[in-house]
Amino acid sequence: MVGTPINGRTRPSYGVVNGGHDLGPSSAPPSNAGSDYGAIEFTREDVEALLNEKAKRKDRFNYKERCENMMDYIKRLKVCIRWFQDLEISYSLEQEKLKSSLELAQQRCMEIELLLKIKEDELNSIIVEMRRNCTSLQEKLVKEESEKTAAAESLVKEREARLNFERSQNTLQEDLGRAQRDLQSANQKISSLNDMYKRLQDYITSLQQYNGKLHSELSTVETELKRVEKEKGAVVESLTMLKGQLTLSMSSQEEATKQKDALASEVGSLRVELQQVRDERDRQLSQVQTLTTELEKSKDSTEKSCSELNNLTIRTNELEAKCALQDERIKVLQDKLTTAEEKLQVSDISANETRTEFEGQQKLVHELQRRLEDAEYKVIVGEKLRKELHNTILELKGNIRVFCRVRPLLPDEACSTEGKVISYPTSMEASGRGLELTQSGQKHSFTFDKVFAPDALQEEVFIEISQLVQSALDGYKVCIFAYGQTGSGKTYTMMGRPGHPEEKGLIPRSLEQIFQAKQSQKPQGWKYEMQVSMLEIYNETIRDLLSTNKSSSDGTPTRVENGTPGKQYSIKHDANGNTHVSDLTVVDVQSVKEVAFLLSQAANSRSVGKTQMNEQSSRSHFVFTLRIYGVNESTDQQVQGILNLIDLAGSERLSRSGSTGDRLKETQAINKSLSSLSDVIFALAKKEDHIPFRNSKLTYLLQPCLGGDSKTLMFVNISPDQASAGESLCSLRFASRVNACEIGTPRRHTNGRPIESRLTYF
Repeated sequence: MVGTPINGRTRPSYGVVNGGHDLGPSSAPPSNAGSDYGAIEFTREDVEALLNEKAKRKDRFNYKERCENMMDYIKRLKVCIRWFQDLEISYSLEQEKLKSSLELAQQRCMEIELLLKIKEDELNSIIVEMRRNCTSLQEKLVKEESEKTAAAESLVKEREARLNFERSQNTLQEDLGRAQRDLQSANQKISSLNDMYKRLQDYITSLQQYNGKLHSELSTVETELKRVEKEKGAVVESLTMLKGQLTLSMSSQEEATKQKDALASEVGSLRVELQQVRDERDRQLSQVQTLTTELEKSKDSTEKSCSELNNLTIRTNELEAKCALQDERIKVLQDKLTTAEEKLQVSDISANETRTEFEGQQKLVHELQRRLEDAEYKVIVGEKLRKELHNTILELKGNIRVFCRVRPLLPDEACSTEGKVISYPTSMEASGRGLELTQSGQKHSFTFDKVFAPDALQEEVFIEISQLVQSALDGYKVCIFAYGQTGSGKTYTMMGRPGHPEEKGLIPRSLEQIFQAKQSQKPQGWKYEMQVSMLEIYNETIRDLLSTNKSSSDGTPTRVENGTPGKQYSIKHDANGNTHVSDLTVVDVQSVKEVAFLLSQAANSRSVGKTQMNEQSSRSHFVFTLRIYGVNESTDQQVQGILNLIDLAGSERLSRSGSTGDRLKETQAINKSLSSLSDVIFALAKKEDHIPFRNSKLTYLLQPCLGGDSKTLMFVNISPDQASAGESLCSLRFASRVNACEIGTPRRHTNGRPIESRLTYF
C-alpha cells in the first residue's frame, strides 16, 4: 500500500519523489495511457482512494451497471499502473545514468591517484639526486680543506726557512768585522764584484717588477674572492633551506679564504723583508770589498730564496686554479639547486591542483552514490506498488495467476549444440516475468506473473506466494497447483527434498507460516481451529491417504493402496460453492509437527512408479487441504478459509516414457484427466456457457478453484533439456491460456461455522 513504511523509511507520495514538487502534466513521464486519458498524475492520496474505492450499488441486481463500474475501475487502475510503469522506467534510466557517471568518476579518481603516485616518485628521485649532490659537495669540500691544510703546512715550513735566513744574516753581521780585516786582500776583485753587482741589481729590479705583478694579481684575486664569498653566501642560504650541513661547508670555505688572506699578508711581509735586504745591501756597499768571500755565500742563499719564491708562486697559482674550479662547481650546483626549487614549486602547485580536483571528484562520487541509493529505493518502492496494483487488478478480473519455474539441467542431460533452449529477456518490462523457448530454430516468447530461473531457491519461490497463503488465514479460498511434464520438478516444488531443511517445498513452508501467524494473532483475540485432509486421484479413483484401514498391495502401484476396500468416495457441491468428499478422513491439527507427520504418512502411501523419464514418477494427482476456522472473541468476527495445495501427475508421451502394462494404464488415465483440465481451461477462456467440469474427477474436484470465488495460482514446471522442448512448449502454451482465464472475484468467507465440521471444502 502506498505510504506504508519500508525498512524504517516512510515512502513519500509519487507526486513528490523527484525534488519535493508534484509531478504535473508537463513533468510526468510519457505513458501509453496518455493518448487515451490525457496527461494524468497520481499522488499517494489518489492511489489510496483508488484502492479503497468501493463500488456504488444502487441496484444489486443491475449486473450491467456493476460490470460497467467494474470495467471503469479496471480502466483507471490500468492507467495508474501504466503511469507507474513509465515512472519506473524513467527511474531505471536515471539509475543507469548515475551508475555510468559513478563508474566514470571512479575511473577518473584512479587516474588521478596514478598521476599523484607518478609525481611523488619523480619528487622522490629529485630529492635523492639532490642528496647525492650534497654528499659529493661535502666530500669535495673536505678534500679542499685537506689540500689547504697541506698548503698551510708548506707556508709554515717556508717561514722557518726565512727565520733560518735571518739567522744567517746575523751571523754575516758578526762576521763583518772579520771581513773588514780581509778588505785589502779583496781590492783586486772589486771590479769583478762591481760587474757582478750590476747584474745582481738588474736581477733585483726584475724581481721587484715580478713582485709588483704578483701584488696586482693578488689584489685581483682578493676582489674575486670577495665576489665569490658573496655568491657563496647566497648559495649557502639556498642550500641551508635544503640541508643544514651546507653551512659547515661554507664555514670551511671562509676558513680557506682567510688562509688565502694570510698567505697574501705573508707575501707582503716578504716584500718588506726583501726591501730591508736591499737597504742592508746598500749600506754594505762601502764594505763590499771586505765581503768578497761572503758574497759567494750570499749569492748561494739568494738563489735558494729565489727558488723558494718560485715554488711559492707556483703554489699560489695552483690554489687560484683550484679556487676558480671550485667557483665553477659552486655555480653549477647553484643552477641545479635553482632548477630543483622551480621543479619543486611546479610539483607543489600541480599536487595542490590535483588534490583539489580529487576532492571535488570524491564529493561528486558521494553525491552520485546518494542519488543512486535514492533511485534504487524509488525503484524498489515502485516495484512493490506495481505488484500490489497488479495483484489487485488480477483479483478484480478474477484471473488465475501463473508462475513459471525452470528446473536445472541434470548431470546426465547434455547441453544442446544449438545453444540454450530456455532464455530470459533482459528488458525492464520483461525482466523476471518473461521467458523465451527456442525449438527448431524458432523462438517462442511467453510472459507470466513471475518466472523463476534454475538457480532460484525454494525460499525465493515461497516469498512470492506467502501473501497468497496468508489470504487463507484471512478467510479466503486459496488454491495452488503444480502442472508440468514428468520429471520437471513439480513434487520438488511442492514437497521439497526430504532430509534437507533448506530445500523444503511450498507445502511445509506454507504450514509453518500459517501456524506462526496463528501464534502472532493470539494477542489480538483470534483463535483458530485447523483440519487437514489428503487424497490422491489414481486411475480416476479417489484414495484417502490418511485412512487407517489399509488393504494389501495389489501390485499395481509401488505403494500400498489406501482406503477401505470397495469404498467409493463421492464429490458433492453445495449451494454456497463449497465442495466435500464423502467419508474422507479429516484430522484436527495443532502444530507443524503433526502436519509433517501426516505428510510423511501420505508420501509413503502415494502411488509412484518408475519410468524411462523418471525413477520415482508420481502416478496420481495429490491434493492437500487445510481448512481454517477462526473466531475473534473480542469482536465476535468469524472467518473460514481453505488452503488447497495440489501436486498434479506429470504429463508424458508413451514414446519417451516406455510405459507398459499397469504403467500404461496409469499414463492413459493421467493424460485423460489433464486433457479434461485443458478442455475446461479452453471453455473458460472462450467464456462458453457449458464448462465440462464433470469429464474427470480432477476437474470436478477443482471446480471451485477454476470457476468459483477462490484465489488460484498455477505453477508451470518445465525442463530445459533439448529433448523435452516439445513438451515444455505445450506446457507454456497451456499456462498462457490459464493465465488469460477469468474465474471470478475472490470473496472473503466470514459466515459462521457449519454444523458439519468433517467436510473438506475447496
